[in-house]
Amino acid sequence: MRECSRISRRAVLGLTAAALPLSTAATLPLATAAAAEPAVIGGEQLARGGIQVRGAAGLPAKITARSWLIADCDSGEVLAAFNAHRRLPPASTLKMLFADTVLEKFGRTERYTVKDSDLADIPAGSSLVGIKPGITYTVEQLWQGVFLRSGNDAVHVLSHMNGGIGTTVAEMQAKATDLQALDTHVVSPDGFDHPGQISSAYDLTLFARHGLKNTDFRGYCGTRIADFPAGGKKTFQIQNTDRLLTGAMGLRTYDGLIGVKNGYTSNAGNTFTGAATRGGRTLLVTVMHPAEGSNAVYEQTAALLDWGFGGGRSAQSVGTLVEPLSEGGSKASPAPGAKGAQLAGGGESTSSGGPSAGRLVEGAAGTALLLAAAGAWVVKRRRRTVAAAEAAEPAAPVEPEPTEPGGRHRR
Repeated sequence: MRECSRISRRAVLGLTAAALPLSTAATLPLATAAAAEPAVIGGEQLARGGIQVRGAAGLPAKITARSWLIADCDSGEVLAAFNAHRRLPPASTLKMLFADTVLEKFGRTERYTVKDSDLADIPAGSSLVGIKPGITYTVEQLWQGVFLRSGNDAVHVLSHMNGGIGTTVAEMQAKATDLQALDTHVVSPDGFDHPGQISSAYDLTLFARHGLKNTDFRGYCGTRIADFPAGGKKTFQIQNTDRLLTGAMGLRTYDGLIGVKNGYTSNAGNTFTGAATRGGRTLLVTVMHPAEGSNAVYEQTAALLDWGFGGGRSAQSVGTLVEPLSEGGSKASPAPGAKGAQLAGGGESTSSGGPSAGRLVEGAAGTALLLAAAGAWVVKRRRRTVAAAEAAEPAAPVEPEPTEPGGRHRR
């Protein structure tokens, strides 16, 4: 400590200046560690890293997803989870929140003639159902385009009907807050890769559970095929991209599956939230970004569902899916001892395009703390100030998201 106590004022200020960019990439930002304990939604155990399960054995051994969760849809009890609150890019599973937000605003039979401007802001590389300007669609057909083909064109048309992309994004964020899905940050209504667009297995499961209470939501996500307008009296057939529902790409259909939504981008990998009913019990499973190829997200979902309907029946709750605030849900309170909902999972940036506003705020707070430490050193020159500076060293940078060939095409 003698050598450390000789640290110059310039060195301390240099550490302070460097703190902002480092803390914006930190897994556990200084501000988070030093501030008041964060709220843990669903229970403190869900904030822990690694597999969380009690009272049951036999979980599938080959689950390679970066995050997953299985819960009872009716009771809301979480039966098992792995990094439930890990923040990851959601891809098209975010469309569940879009439906939760917009679905009830328009009647199924309402008709809308698409304009060029409705399709002008669709990101390049998006999955499309094939909507064309000048053609009139029913709201039901637009939602079929959203749920079956994950069509960003259908999402953008409905968003413009709802007052525009900005309005819809703001309403989705407000809906996420009401659902207590606090891991979620919405940038676009379609789930396409954008810096800062994140969610978690816990939040996606909340979106699915809420949506399945709506008869139209449940009907759309369980529809296998539909005829879609092609102009005039012509139609073409569209098929749901949920492979457990249709048995596509060599997979077998899952007995009792009722939905919900799949997704893929280069950044997010494959994501899926599925729901199935057997013996009067409905289970929800969310799987995010398995290490293997495109079928793995379905295979691992099916394996977790099998466990839930089998050996998982004896599982004791490790957490709960909270109720919406607007429906009487209790607002989460700080959980003693929990140093953050990302203990092992880490809050992750969805792109190298720069930190989100939230992370900049965290970084600024970390810098403020270092400035306070530097001021104390100048006034008192005490060794404890040096120790505080050492303790303020930021955590390791967030690991970069892997990329796959094929650009950002998404489903």
